[in-house]
Amino acid sequence: MPLGEFLRTARESAGLSIDELAESTSIRPGLIKEIENNNFVHCGGDTYARGHLRNIAPKIAVDAKTLIDLYNEEHSTEGRTIHDMLVENSVTKLPKEGKTLSWKPLAIASIVILAAIAGGRIIISNSETMVTPTVSEPSTPPSDATPTAEPSPKGEVTVAPDASGEMKLTITATRGNSNIHVVSDGKNLFQGPISKGDSKSFSAPTSISIYLSNAGDLDLTLNGKELAPLGERNQEVRETFRSK
Repeated sequence: MPLGEFLRTARESAGLSIDELAESTSIRPGLIKEIENNNFVHCGGDTYARGHLRNIAPKIAVDAKTLIDLYNEEHSTEGRTIHDMLVENSVTKLPKEGKTLSWKPLAIASIVILAAIAGGRIIISNSETMVTPTVSEPSTPPSDATPTAEPSPKGEVTVAPDASGEMKLTITATRGNSNIHVVSDGKNLFQGPISKGDSKSFSAPTSISIYLSNAGDLDLTLNGKELAPLGERNQEVRETFRSK
């Protein structure tokens, strides 16, 4: 599903009109229409386009990283040089051929430089005191500094397969809408919105990985057994189920 179509579907699933989304994000309605038509030409480049997507994501209950990954895959121009992208966005202008300098300014500049050098030599020769500069030791960063760790996803859950030898997962939007992404053994089974009252079922031989943008409004059943809630309302959750 193209990024623009995905955004439109998620917005409609969230119950928002283009004008309502524009008002909540301060993005022009016309630009939102272009984005939903998969047209990012007037966003002003990759940096601004990604910024618009990060602004839109929480309003339509979608993970911002999912939108950025889709944008990079379909539209990113990062393979081009930084200078080309700056020129394209009118940040810089193409260099113009410089004007030829007259010999007179160059001659005057040379005389000034020679006079400065001569004056400096006179001052040095008349100096009776030598000043030794003090060299300070470079500061050493504290040894206990540690980098900020990226947030880690939820762990894996190992379960026994059903009688058929497969894992069967059912996701039901019992209390509200959500966006889900389901992957089985490296294959994308589904990615998109699920509306309140809808239910979707999936099966896989060894593993099922899921992303839920609104875990608290969903009920999950795995191999016929209802699972405990995976999170709160509007909480994003990632989980992987593997067969023993």
